[in-house]
Amino acid sequence: MNILIIGASSGIGREVSLLFLRNGHRVAMCARRIEPLEEIRRQFPYKSFVKQIDVNDCNSTSEFENISSEIGDLDCIFNVAGIGWQNRDLDSEKELLTVETNVEGFTRTIDWAFHYFASLGIKGHIGVISSIAGTKGLGPAPAYSASKAYQNTYVQALSQLSKIKGLGITFTDVRPGFVDTPLLGDGNSYPMLLKPEKVAKHIYKALLRRKRVCIIDWKYRVLVFFWRLIPNFLWYRLKI
Repeated sequence: MNILIIGASSGIGREVSLLFLRNGHRVAMCARRIEPLEEIRRQFPYKSFVKQIDVNDCNSTSEFENISSEIGDLDCIFNVAGIGWQNRDLDSEKELLTVETNVEGFTRTIDWAFHYFASLGIKGHIGVISSIAGTKGLGPAPAYSASKAYQNTYVQALSQLSKIKGLGITFTDVRPGFVDTPLLGDGNSYPMLLKPEKVAKHIYKALLRRKRVCIIDWKYRVLVFFWRLIPNFLWYRLKI
C-alpha cells in the first residue's frame, strides 16, 4: 500500500507511520515540523518520503500533489493533523486557532484527497482522526468538540457524495478517547488515557479493512453509547 499520512511528526501520526513502514508499506509523511520526519526517513530510507507541510497554508494542496507524485499513486490518505485545548476561560484566540486547523485546514485537506482520487479514477481510501468529543458539546473544550462534530458530519457527507457520484472512495472516521500525546500536555488530568502505540494498532487494522467508523477503545465505545442517551436538559447540568 502507498499511504500519505498528514500530521506524522508526533503522537498518533508518528506511531501509525512507523507501524505501516514496519509492515512493508510505502509511506509519505508530512507535518509542520520536518526534523521528526527526517528521523523516521533515516530508519526507512527506501520506503519513506517526507515533506514539510502546514495544513493551514493555502498552498498546502500543491505540496500534497508534490509528495504524492514522489511516492506514486496513493491507495490511502490519512489525516491526523489537528489541535485542541481545554478552554474553560473561552480564550477567543485558542478557539479561532482550533477552528482554523480543525475546520478550515481539515476541509482543505480532505477536499484535496477526495479530488485526488476522483481525478485519477481510483477507488481510494481516506482516513481521518476525529474524536469522541464530537458526540456532545463539551463545555471545557467548546471549539474542539464542535470542530470534531464538524469532521464527523463532513466525512459522512462525503461518503454519501462518493456513492452518489459512483466514485468508490471510502472513508474511515477514527474516534479515539483521550490519548497520551503532546496534544494533552496542557497540565490537565484526563481519565482512561490510551497509549498511542495501542491506538495505532487499532487504526492500522481499521484502515486496512476500510472500516467506516472506529471508536477506540471498548471503554470509550460504552461511554459514547451512554452519552448519546443523555437528554440535553440533563447534559447541560453535568459538571465535566
